[in-house]
Amino acid sequence: MLLIHGICQTSGDKLAHRTLAVEEEIPPGSIWIDLLNPTAPEDSKVEQHLGISIPTKEEMHDLEPSEIIYAEDGAHYMTARVICQSETNVPKLADITFILTEKALVTVRYDEPGAFNIFLNRVTKPGGCELEPAGVIEGLIEAIVDRAAEVLRGVGDRIDLRSRQIFDGDSAHVEHGRAYQAVVRKIGQYEHIISNVRESMVSVERVLLYLSANFKRTKKAAGGFNPEWRSALRDVQAIEEHATSLSNKLQFMLDATLGLVSIEQNKIIKLFSVVSVALMPPTLIASIYGMNFKTMPELEWQLGYPMAVGMMILFAVLPYMFFRWKKWL
Repeated sequence: MLLIHGICQTSGDKLAHRTLAVEEEIPPGSIWIDLLNPTAPEDSKVEQHLGISIPTKEEMHDLEPSEIIYAEDGAHYMTARVICQSETNVPKLADITFILTEKALVTVRYDEPGAFNIFLNRVTKPGGCELEPAGVIEGLIEAIVDRAAEVLRGVGDRIDLRSRQIFDGDSAHVEHGRAYQAVVRKIGQYEHIISNVRESMVSVERVLLYLSANFKRTKKAAGGFNPEWRSALRDVQAIEEHATSLSNKLQFMLDATLGLVSIEQNKIIKLFSVVSVALMPPTLIASIYGMNFKTMPELEWQLGYPMAVGMMILFAVLPYMFFRWKKWL
């Protein structure tokens, strides 16, 4: 699908977007060309319009680390990994290639990250972004960063809820239900999301560093001009620190959960140990009177059997009372 985002004719401070068929010409003044699952004819149309080369899906996936960011024929190619399907338990990373030229920004993608919808909602309103290719990529990166922050916030809320269930007395269903495997599985899912967000932000940070080194854009602020990319870099670094903090919290939760598992196992082992010790004296008594000797006076005694049973019960209760007195049970 070929999406053309051009300057709206009715208002000069917002973008309008529409979908083009392969046979339609790209409108003049288009500053953002979004290629979503492009076909070979669509790639050729954009290549002829801008005089650039569009990478295929296989080329984007098989990029070497040194080929993620490069310049060719006056165009700057930057590939970032963006969080996708974040509403699921196991989100994935989508490869997005940004091709920045003087005439337009081209984005090549084979997934639909939520950040693109967020950005579209912004730019179709007045003042959504600066109406130039560099302004569009800046707005896209801001949307990607905002979406990553939103995903981390959602994961953080779920981690806090799970932490309260484990440590604040709401974990009875966990302990008594022996659902520790479910807890560990959830921790693994949260760590997967956090690691994906961190990996995405690392790739976005590389793009921002490249842009800051090659595009010295500034915006007017109170008291003078500030570098445009520095704010986005700080946001990315803050998200990376937040992800690291959540990852450390998950590691603590995992250690605590495994510790609870060990405590439960120790309780079971302790119970078996107490039962074994309590049954040793009765077993000894039963073994003595089970021996095949001819001369055993108690065998002929009328109260011999009640005496043996009473002794076995007494010597089973005494160890139990001793353990309770020592507070081992």
